[in-house]
Amino acid sequence: MMFLVVLLLVIAIVLWAVMIYNSFIRLKNNTDEAWSDIDVQLKRRHDLIPNLIETVKGYATHESGVLTAVTEARTKAMQSGSQEELAKAENSLSGTLKSLFAVAENYPDLKANTNFLELQRELSDTENKIQASRRFYNGNVRDMNSAMQVFPGNFIASTFNFKQRAFFELDDVTEKEVPQVKF
Repeated sequence: MMFLVVLLLVIAIVLWAVMIYNSFIRLKNNTDEAWSDIDVQLKRRHDLIPNLIETVKGYATHESGVLTAVTEARTKAMQSGSQEELAKAENSLSGTLKSLFAVAENYPDLKANTNFLELQRELSDTENKIQASRRFYNGNVRDMNSAMQVFPGNFIASTFNFKQRAFFELDDVTEKEVPQVKF
């Protein structure tokens, strides 16, 4: 009888560990999927920038410094390795895009150009999607990190080498100064 109780207890503990392990796998996969959503939107933004630069270049020939800064910031963002590096590079890119749009204010013909207006609309839409994807990712990171910090999840997480994730955060300045172009 004692053997049966011990056997049932061992089976219950193993099932409990499997359930927690599987929940960590689901959380990890959800977090990876959320990061992929951010990555897709960032790539879309990176793809829009060369067209925007070419459109502005035709009108703002004396603004080569701003155009160069945007190009360099885009390149740096595309070559970023870790999430921390990427967040820093994307903050820099957002800042240079604000400068580009500020320059565009000085060129009425550019502001009326349909190609520029469409690129601006697409970029604004992409920025909104990046923000939504970032919130989704950070929510998944919060859930995963919380599960890893509470007992008994912390035991299973450390046993199977699950790692906490970092939030994808933007600088306070960047968040407070969202790129806006007013016509």
